Amino acid sequence: MPCSDRDRRAEVEPSIYAADFANLGAQIEALLDAGARAFHVDVGDGRFIDSITFGPVVVRSIAPIVAARGGELDCHLMVSEPERHFEQIKAAGGTSVTFHVEASADPPAAIRLARDVGLGVGVAFNPETPVASAATDAEGADLALCMSIRPGLSGQAFMPSALERIAELRRLLPASVHVQVDGGISAANAAAVRAAGADLLVAGSAIFWHDDLAAAYRGLCERVELGNVTTVR
Repeated sequence: MPCSDRDRRAEVEPSIYAADFANLGAQIEALLDAGARAFHVDVGDGRFIDSITFGPVVVRSIAPIVAARGGELDCHLMVSEPERHFEQIKAAGGTSVTFHVEASADPPAAIRLARDVGLGVGVAFNPETPVASAATDAEGADLALCMSIRPGLSGQAFMPSALERIAELRRLLPASVHVQVDGGISAANAAAVRAAGADLLVAGSAIFWHDDLAAAYRGLCERVELGNVTTVR
């Protein structure tokens, strides 16, 4: 069951951070066949988060596969001074960047820069950051990403307190701005996350740590649609 209409329906975004990199191209192809169209790319620099993940080289390697099927690469920059990387991400084939408000000295300027470069743009915020502050920083962005784990390590458990934060974020943002959630999304909580107001759900281990990636992806899509209720905005 595809869930790829970003304007009308909730969408599950596979996070390649949890992928088997020896088989990355084949795994992406399998998920494209299953209906996935947006892939989440976590970029970590070892400074803003402890982990060094990957960057434009990996984006460049998978961009042709995704673009050929009309897909998108949603690049989550868990890095210090994220603005320095926008042009590289664009040149590598990234579709959008999401930067952390905690890492940017001037979020409104960063949003404008991403637009100038030709990227979609979102703002992310950590579990300790006040929701109201993040919602203000998201003015002019396409999405706001509410972290439901501490960024930097795949496979962490979803923080139950995130549900209230998601609902608050949805109330504070214009209806045109997507609410994205990243961290610990699974078949057990996807419907509740959707019902709280999220429409972009990032899932890593819940997809890539299964033998049948397509079935895992479709299962999450089904649960998201079960939670596809009207929310207060």
